Amino acid sequence: MYSDGGAVLKRLLNSIQVTLKPQGHVFQGWWIVGAGGLVQFTGAILFFQAFGAYVLLMEAEFGWSKALMAGAFALARVESGLLGPIQGWMVDRYGPRAVIRWGLVIFGLALIGFSRIDTIIEFYVYFFFIALGTSLGGFLSVTTALVNWFSKHRAKALALSQFGFSFGGILVPITIFSLETVGWRVTAAGSGIIVLIVAWPLTRIIDHRPEDVGETPDGIPYQGPTVSTTSQNSTNTPGYRQADFTAREALKTKAFWFMSLGHGTSLLIIGAVMVHLILHVNGQLGYSLTAAGLVVSLMTAMQIVGLFSAGFLGDRLDKRLIVTACMGLHAAGLLLLAYAQNIWMVVGFAVLHGIAWGTRGPLMQAIRADYFGASNFGMIMGWSSLIVMIGMALGPLYAGYMADRTGSYETAFTTLAITAVFGAVFFLLAKKPPKRV
Repeated sequence: MYSDGGAVLKRLLNSIQVTLKPQGHVFQGWWIVGAGGLVQFTGAILFFQAFGAYVLLMEAEFGWSKALMAGAFALARVESGLLGPIQGWMVDRYGPRAVIRWGLVIFGLALIGFSRIDTIIEFYVYFFFIALGTSLGGFLSVTTALVNWFSKHRAKALALSQFGFSFGGILVPITIFSLETVGWRVTAAGSGIIVLIVAWPLTRIIDHRPEDVGETPDGIPYQGPTVSTTSQNSTNTPGYRQADFTAREALKTKAFWFMSLGHGTSLLIIGAVMVHLILHVNGQLGYSLTAAGLVVSLMTAMQIVGLFSAGFLGDRLDKRLIVTACMGLHAAGLLLLAYAQNIWMVVGFAVLHGIAWGTRGPLMQAIRADYFGASNFGMIMGWSSLIVMIGMALGPLYAGYMADRTGSYETAFTTLAITAVFGAVFFLLAKKPPKRV
């Protein structure tokens, strides 16, 4: 028995060694995973995972309604969606490093400006630039780089990079502690300085494509031919890119639209929870702000469990069926939250929602890359974001409106649970398109 266990451990360690060092040295793609994860970590812990706490304090100081402040989040997501095709083109054309650098500069300066606002108009203006900065300097740009650097281990790489966002959520109590002790203005200004000093230098690690620096996806040598293509990025593309879809071709497939609708539905839920969870747990259920922060931490800890699941299962099983099941977990979690009578129902929500979010999140991008290839991934994701971000915008706005109108989040969260079921159907219909010829 012991010898069998030792053999299993030895095979596991050998597998890790081969994955990390396919040619005897650490594959550069894994360094990019780490840098991308840290960039997303700063955005998560400093603002977006803590946004609900900002809203709570600013509601008390200025008397602005939940719906009014959620509207800024909604408009910012609309901005991100409209920006998507342009950002996708920029990333494919100029590389993710340049785009991320500009994004982090905008994000950092906008946070500093946010610390000095006194009117709702200023709130909207600076939130717009915060959203613009995090869009350029965050998820889409990092993901595009990783999709190009990985193929066999794509799900693992995307999942690991999103650990940064999840760890940011776990450590949100640190930001909340700062908000409660030194105030939201000092916290916002300090966060902006951290972005500029800490996050920006990390971008030097992020290269666009492995072939640009003499590497191949996953670090595994490619023996096939190099073929001439019409790609906008290159006149000579390695053979492993020759079957990749253009953005125009991807848009003509049913898979693109069903994936986008399913993804949009999932972010409808995510957006509502990000903005309103702390408000619900603190304002409606009556728990302290610190306790609400711990719920966020538990949710994101479960997100990490989900990321492990995504990395392990996503490279082995049908990703589409996995994300379909995740929408069912979202629905169950939201119902627990909507009708919570005790802390254990809230805990149940945090566990189910967190696991679903963590597992589903990286697989969204991995599926698209599997379906359409990596060469034009930025543009394809950019066009998809026009649909996806509508969901992210409407979720918080709808939840805030219903809370203001009814005095409760019960109706909003129940409706969102039903919506999750429709999302599951969209994913089931998003079957892989025929290969490009």
